[in-house]
Amino acid sequence: MARLLTPPEIDWRDDGTPVARAHDDVYFTAGDGLAETRAVFLQGCGLPEAWRGREVYTVAETGFGTGLNFLALWQLWEMHRPSPTARLHFVSFEAFPLHVEDAARALASWPELEELAALLISKWPGPVQGVRRMVWPEAGISLTLHLGDIREALPAARFRADAWFLDGFSPAKNEDMWGEWIYPELSLHSAPGARLGTFTVAGAVRRGLAGAGFEVTRQPGHGRKRERLEATIETPMESPPDPRIAPGTIREWSGNGQANTRIAVIGGGIAGASAARAMVDAGAEVTVFDKETEVASGASGNKLALLMPRLDAGDTVQARLLIDAYLAARSAYETLPGVTETDVRQLPKDDTDLARFAKLLADPPLPLEDLESIQNGGLLHKRAMILRPAQLIPALLAGANLRLGETANLDMEARTVNGEAFDAIILATAMDTADQLPWLSLVARLGQVEWVGDATAAPPDAVTSGTYALAHGTDRLWGATFEPAPAGIIEVSDAARAENAQGLEALSPWWIRDARDHTPVSRAALRATTVDRLPLVGPVPDHAAALDLFDGLKKGRPVNADAPVLPGIFIVNGFGARGFTWGPWAGGILSAMILGGPAPTPADALAAVSPVRLILRALKRGDA
Repeated sequence: MARLLTPPEIDWRDDGTPVARAHDDVYFTAGDGLAETRAVFLQGCGLPEAWRGREVYTVAETGFGTGLNFLALWQLWEMHRPSPTARLHFVSFEAFPLHVEDAARALASWPELEELAALLISKWPGPVQGVRRMVWPEAGISLTLHLGDIREALPAARFRADAWFLDGFSPAKNEDMWGEWIYPELSLHSAPGARLGTFTVAGAVRRGLAGAGFEVTRQPGHGRKRERLEATIETPMESPPDPRIAPGTIREWSGNGQANTRIAVIGGGIAGASAARAMVDAGAEVTVFDKETEVASGASGNKLALLMPRLDAGDTVQARLLIDAYLAARSAYETLPGVTETDVRQLPKDDTDLARFAKLLADPPLPLEDLESIQNGGLLHKRAMILRPAQLIPALLAGANLRLGETANLDMEARTVNGEAFDAIILATAMDTADQLPWLSLVARLGQVEWVGDATAAPPDAVTSGTYALAHGTDRLWGATFEPAPAGIIEVSDAARAENAQGLEALSPWWIRDARDHTPVSRAALRATTVDRLPLVGPVPDHAAALDLFDGLKKGRPVNADAPVLPGIFIVNGFGARGFTWGPWAGGILSAMILGGPAPTPADALAAVSPVRLILRALKRGDA
């Protein structure tokens, strides 16, 4: 199955109406589309009155299209935001995302939305399956867009909607989106009292909604349509517990109130900085503790860093979440200081790589704007980034209260740091976490790089093949080793320096002579990794209670319960050598868990990075 989505072919009527050729159906009625959106969806869901007095409110939609409904809602939010700290979350689904040029042309029909449309178009996603999370912090708005077949994406999504825009092409022309399967899913993803609006009064839709617990009423229609539907649901269906995912606030992701506002983050590297950024953007008061006097003093502190995708030939959960994380990081960094866009040449290091690259190019997970072939079977990653952590990480921490040079004495039961109480505490302490939570079995890896800071000035350039080499201005950086460090000792070594030199020779970048003409500076740091090389993101399980609860797994018995957790204690860790890739994606997950809002990733990805997976893994293997 192809992993890239196919943007629709659009025909344009003389009046500016966009028509999807495949369905022969309009996206909206030219000259009246905005008024229809306001009548059918905004008024149909009782907005803005329904969000009055709410600090967090979530709206979901079944077809994103041009984004017109989202922009109309945003405009209403600007006029009637309940408070300066209130947050609006919008969740939508789209199997055929428009080309950005078509979206811009369609939205140009509404001059009053011009400024908001420009903000949306600037973040318009490419046709890559997965979940894209976009945030406009000053407006208090986030958009979580699930790209792919809604029949797969909606059951896997984690959110509770306070209002539903049941949109998409007409039921007669898009039966899959309006099939019987969708109505129970709408109920499962609704908060108590949720309201729903739709333009259709088709009998199958009325019966489907009623059968899923909605109270449905006909209302006067808009324009040429005589009637439309409104619906409410007081007692939605409940999803069964998922033992793979420690709940945190997952089962209350409706966002009925932003109960947790004071957040402590322990650790000032890329993991902690990304978590802090997501919390600040969501309106929390964040304090960051770091025992060092400067941020990014550990594994995040190299002079240069590289952000590029890690692509797998198979369409697995791990492959998908790595792409989602890369795209999230690229979006998060693109406007920050210390970031330079560049191409990366990835050369095959052996026949296995050659075969893998060929499979990737036959079924590419990224569009041509991001990925293409180069000679000798290599890959060219376009729009990758060279990062300067000393500039980037302080920018991510902007808005947080920094407590540097202060050792954080943590009391998990009391939820205090140095005697100060917090609503939630996030552990971003890399290998130091092993002292507090030894059952995580974190593995230390020593990474050494070599750096030259006074070479001949050069444009940004990057090449990789197992090892990597970067050029930016007068800086050169190459490496890195990734050796086991069971004793946790950090020291540079001649052996690592020789390994890096050998890697540089194999890459043969054009600046190798500059590197030889200067004396490189070696730098080493510990990188925390997990046994399955995936990060740890989510609530910290209560280890003893979880062992007791899940003991039945040893005997093959199913467990129908959530994993027990330490209330208010969260972790973000295990990034290994991909901290700058994982950081923003992980921060978005924690923001949703702690502060309320839709998860920016599907359930299988949440399970893949949940800390409780290590307990379940140990039980299944008999190691617990």
